[in-house]
Amino acid sequence: MSGSQETATRPAIPVITESVSTKLYREAGAEKFGLTQHNFVIILQEVAAKYLRADAGPSEILELLASLRLEELVLARACAQGHESAWELFLNRYREKLYGAAYSIAKEDSAARDLADSLYADLYGTRTTDGRRASKLNSYTGRGSLEGWLRAVLAQEYVNRYRHQHRLVSLDEQTEAGVQFEAGEPDPAQALDARIEEATDQALASLSVEDKFILASYYLDGRTLADIAHVLGVHESTISRKLEKITSSARKSILAGLIKRGMSPKDAKQAMEVDVSEISLDVRRRLMQEKGQQTVP
Repeated sequence: MSGSQETATRPAIPVITESVSTKLYREAGAEKFGLTQHNFVIILQEVAAKYLRADAGPSEILELLASLRLEELVLARACAQGHESAWELFLNRYREKLYGAAYSIAKEDSAARDLADSLYADLYGTRTTDGRRASKLNSYTGRGSLEGWLRAVLAQEYVNRYRHQHRLVSLDEQTEAGVQFEAGEPDPAQALDARIEEATDQALASLSVEDKFILASYYLDGRTLADIAHVLGVHESTISRKLEKITSSARKSILAGLIKRGMSPKDAKQAMEVDVSEISLDVRRRLMQEKGQQTVP
């Protein structure tokens, strides 16, 4: 099996040679979880396609692959495919760590157990979509530790629950108070160039789960760098550097997206200066600020 054969029908995916894939396949211990080398290469190609250009050179591909936590990547993907021994190893290795992370977030034992337990079904993949197991673990790419990724997913689930409950309580309170909900007038902000919204959505969608969590926690929830660092189990300075890097990268992606959608570079830069909070997603305004304007506590 050659890397070129694997990518013959996937021209947009960087080529991974057979010699490289064979070496990494052995190092990752993929065979013990029932992953064939063919499936292993497909996983590597998916990761490479996410982070590299289609015409990436061999050195770039090797650098990316060398940075991956291959054993953890293989374990996650084997669990996503329903391999029982992989799932058993996963539970033995991460169950208590997940609970510990949940407790550090929820601050109460029963709530922490409920939060951690609620994640298992999504991780294992009890539902199917288009005949494929719908497991969150398919989103793990091996860049960064699996434990850190799990912490981020768990924290995001907690945030989602909090927001959902907050909306329900707020709505109930207003309804009981007799508030009348009327259809609003058309918002003139909707007339803003849709390309700004499209480019922003695309840039945010390309972020990893952990990066999205960091942005949402800092800009939408008002959490401090120390709070976020505690949840993810890293140093505060690490979060500070990550936040700056994510914001800068997202801003460049949005700018490139605007140009790709037909704006001239000059118009795109001017569009980036628009108060796009009018689009109603405050995170857009935050992402479009120059990193030098950001306030880091």
